[in-house]
Amino acid sequence: MNRTEQYERLAHILKQKNDVLSDVEALTWVEVLWEDFETTLARAGEPYPGEAKSFQYVMQQIDAYGPQLHLFQTKNEKFKHLMSKRDLH
Repeated sequence: MNRTEQYERLAHILKQKNDVLSDVEALTWVEVLWEDFETTLARAGEPYPGEAKSFQYVMQQIDAYGPQLHLFQTKNEKFKHLMSKRDLH
């Protein structure tokens, strides 16, 4: 399975846990979580453990936080596009 297929599979799983997210938002969350994991390892000087470990990490995040991801609020510009003009109050 290539990375795009892995992203799509994880996005589908996320959508099953959180039906508030659109398909595009779910895919974006998967991509951001994956990228953040890889970037964090690289900044720490850790060797890249491979796509299987990245997939596992994103899956763990989906299991732990997937149902609440649509509630995520941040001032970090990197994540603001995921807020999608929802009225959360």
